[in-house]
Amino acid sequence: MTHTEKTEKSDRTAKSARSAQSAYEATGGPGPTPAGLDAHLVVDRGSFRLDVALTAAPGDVVALLGPNGAGKTTALRALAGLTPLTGGRLRLDGAVLDRTAPESRPVGVVFQDYLLFPHLTALDNVAFGPRCHGATKAEARAQAAEWLERMGLAEHAGAKPRRLSGGQAQRVALARALATNPRLLLLDEPLAALDARTRLEVRTQLRRHLAEFEAVAVLVTHDPLDAMVLADRLVVIEEGRIVQEGTPADIARHPRTDYIAHLVGLNLYKGRAEGHSVQVEGGPAITTTEDLTGPVFVAFPPSAVTLHRDRPTGSSARNLWQCEVAGMETHGDQIRADLSGELPLAADLTTVAAAELGLHPGATVWATVKAAQTHAYPA
Repeated sequence: MTHTEKTEKSDRTAKSARSAQSAYEATGGPGPTPAGLDAHLVVDRGSFRLDVALTAAPGDVVALLGPNGAGKTTALRALAGLTPLTGGRLRLDGAVLDRTAPESRPVGVVFQDYLLFPHLTALDNVAFGPRCHGATKAEARAQAAEWLERMGLAEHAGAKPRRLSGGQAQRVALARALATNPRLLLLDEPLAALDARTRLEVRTQLRRHLAEFEAVAVLVTHDPLDAMVLADRLVVIEEGRIVQEGTPADIARHPRTDYIAHLVGLNLYKGRAEGHSVQVEGGPAITTTEDLTGPVFVAFPPSAVTLHRDRPTGSSARNLWQCEVAGMETHGDQIRADLSGELPLAADLTTVAAAELGLHPGATVWATVKAAQTHAYPA
């Protein structure tokens, strides 16, 4: 989100948080309690254990990222009340939700496949939530019509799900989740079912709606672009544990695991620094511009790697390694070469450059990286 969007949103959410706090204290809540999400999710499922702490203030959009099986969806289902906690806690605006039935929680959920009621129109799908919360049929339909208008779907109010496109169905599902004025909005891979062109359009619309949302939103996604565009903060989960969290910019610049480095498109190594030299664990030394001592990570993009068929003699690059081409694949408008050897790495080059070098699996090449294109930081 832009700085202006965040400033405008913070003003709205501060007011929303005060309203939520006043409502909580009116019910006998014990004094000032921070609004927003305060959760420690512990779930045991056979040999798998989820142990994740999440906090977020009203207005925050948090993205949960991680490989398949990391525990992202389990965390989302625990927040929704669909998977019971084994331990930990779950508080929302000061209220304890650990044992609250899913339908009684102030939580809206947008599932990956949307789960719209096939026999109901778009209008009645959106009206379903307010009706469950005690609104009359007329009140619920009026609220639903307003939400469909905000989503740009007023002309589709009478359409049933089978007549909606993927992008339209996604917006109906979002409207249905928001129509109950939830204090926590959960989105499970909300763009995964869309084709590339529709995804671009809906991502832009979703970003606008999340910028206007005044409570907490938690997004589960495997797509780094969705996370970077939609979220204020990323929480990366691997094997049921948080391995890194921070702003998208921090995560992209300082990855701490191979999964995150691959996600943001960087070569990543762990080693020990002595001045401008980092001895990689089980590998060669890498020369960097940073002057550090002790355990560090070193990262550089595949675009920083220059390949040569013969050992270069006049190169100014301080880092030089002999490698073998393990594989090649198209990566956008370039070729990404997967290199093995004393320092396994990925290199990006143009199709023309790949052809001129005669690259093919098994070919021997020399890889160079300038020290100025590396980035070292404490491990």
